[in-house]
Amino acid sequence: MIPESQLEQTDAGLVPRGEGWFVVNAREARWYHAPGRSAVCPFEGDPDFSQLGVNLSVLEPGESLGMYHWEADQEDFLVLAGEALLLVEGGERALRQWDLVHCPAGTNHIIVGAGDGPSLVLAVGARDRSIGPEWGGYPVDETARRHGVSVEEATTDASQAYAPFPRRKPAAYRDGWLPR
Repeated sequence: MIPESQLEQTDAGLVPRGEGWFVVNAREARWYHAPGRSAVCPFEGDPDFSQLGVNLSVLEPGESLGMYHWEADQEDFLVLAGEALLLVEGGERALRQWDLVHCPAGTNHIIVGAGDGPSLVLAVGARDRSIGPEWGGYPVDETARRHGVSVEEATTDASQAYAPFPRRKPAAYRDGWLPR
């Protein structure tokens, strides 16, 4: 029988502690945020999910999920609300509510908020090969550069790729991040 993981109340919200199943509401869970960057609710605690990463991201227009990158495992994204822009393999594709983006392993991509208000994106990614030194990389891309989400020099080092941006810190849910 699989035990229930306990939820620990922190200043930034509820965090699962230990192995096991759990239920947590996104409005009560721990989020991460920094000025000018998307708000992210990864749902994970200690330990991280070992097989599948799942998170919600709130993107204001111009904010991105991260830097333009590729991963060694597949990733999928579902736009739950608002409008966004998919940067993929050097091109752009407009996204709207209920659009699903499927990125097979190795696909260069990132999503940027668009429109006149926030967008809400559910991200799901496998973790078979995307954890560790062979996880993927950040390529240089002109389209991504125009949106401020390309590295200047190709790298696999996240700290180098994100050096120009403030680091997201644990944050409690803010009213308005999720639609009613």
